[in-house]
Amino acid sequence: MLNGKSALVTGGSRGIGAAIARHLAAAGADVAITYATAASRAQTVVEEIEALGRRGLAMAAEATDAEALQAAVARTVSTFGRLDILVNNAGIAPFGPLEDVSLDELDRTLAIHARAAFLTSQAAVRHMRAGGRIVNIGSSLAERVPYPGWTLYSMSKSALIGLTKGLARDLGPRDITANLVHPGSTDTEMNPADGPDADDERSYTALGRYSTPDDIAATVLHLVGPAGRTITGTSITVDAGTTA
Repeated sequence: MLNGKSALVTGGSRGIGAAIARHLAAAGADVAITYATAASRAQTVVEEIEALGRRGLAMAAEATDAEALQAAVARTVSTFGRLDILVNNAGIAPFGPLEDVSLDELDRTLAIHARAAFLTSQAAVRHMRAGGRIVNIGSSLAERVPYPGWTLYSMSKSALIGLTKGLARDLGPRDITANLVHPGSTDTEMNPADGPDADDERSYTALGRYSTPDDIAATVLHLVGPAGRTITGTSITVDAGTTA
């Protein structure tokens, strides 16, 4: 359903980002991804995209580097000839007591989660045609914080709610949608389902289980495909009922 489309997924070398890239390619899109340090893993994702018969591209771009993000958008367009879909996925997971958060950690987290999504969206929409799609990847912790230690992370992900609503209003007249997907506990290297805190996290869910990266990717695919054409400015939570 995405034949002829081109996509850019930030932070696409592993976890949720890699799953999104694979789902987009399986649906027919050419897919570019950015990565911070994991060049070999990013290349593996590109090979998986190409094995699905689509063109893939991996680019080093630290999410705090505005010029690198803008260059990634430009290179995606020059390589594929267009940009139809942007998924702002790159993220980190700062955790710890409020009193221990340093100014550098505060600035870096806001830069990666909020500033980068704004700048990449700003660069991308200069190339998007009618029917374009932007999907931001947030967190269920922007909606409910069930235990301490997540103040900085939750604040930074909450900024994406305002960004998404603003983008939807700015871009709606151009027939470009913007939405936000809030994953809950998801089985990735960052938060494995067999990790030391996994049982506690499962206890907060209604379904008693973690999501998988494919669960998140499937929701993104719905939003960027034909079925998502009138969904914009909203948040969809995929968290096994943590916020229920």
